[in-house]
Amino acid sequence: MSWPDALIIVGGYLVGSIPFGVVIVRLVRHEDIRTRGSGNIGASNVWRTYGKSLGIPVALLDIAKGFVPALVGLRVGGEWVGVLAGSAAMLGHARPVWLGFAKGGKMVATAGGVSFALAPLPAVLCLVAWVVTLALFRYASLASVVAAALLPVLCLALGEPLPTVLFGAAAGVGVLALHRQNIRRLLNGTEPRFSRT
Repeated sequence: MSWPDALIIVGGYLVGSIPFGVVIVRLVRHEDIRTRGSGNIGASNVWRTYGKSLGIPVALLDIAKGFVPALVGLRVGGEWVGVLAGSAAMLGHARPVWLGFAKGGKMVATAGGVSFALAPLPAVLCLVAWVVTLALFRYASLASVVAAALLPVLCLALGEPLPTVLFGAAAGVGVLALHRQNIRRLLNGTEPRFSRT
């Protein structure tokens, strides 16, 4: 691996570590999202706590911080560098250096951004599945679990390169693992529904 490739991957982690949920809520509401709602720094908790006016910008920025490193890596170093840079961004979102490696977000939006860079058609289909599941059941966690499970299947079925298929599988497992408490609450009937406001 060349030095430029390594720098792109490290840059992916540093960009992925930017806690946009924390930053935007602090700038706009002068509060700490980690003390509100579920305490998660991701877009779902921001939206559930403050509404779409803050939830949408956080979601778009969390998508972008996965998309940009993966796309740069893909264009500069090829498929594997794109996968590694995108994966590093997801790791940064889950354990951000800027928050002292404390618990971060659940990687769904960031994984979506990486997927749009590496495998646009599977990513679009996963987004459709996410939206449909959310609209039908109003559980953001269920929508995320469905999309995560579909990603590697769609990457394989649509003939994506092996590194991207492996990324889809690893990302799916990672998202499912971070949602294990949500899955328990879904099974117990105690998971909060998602508000559209």
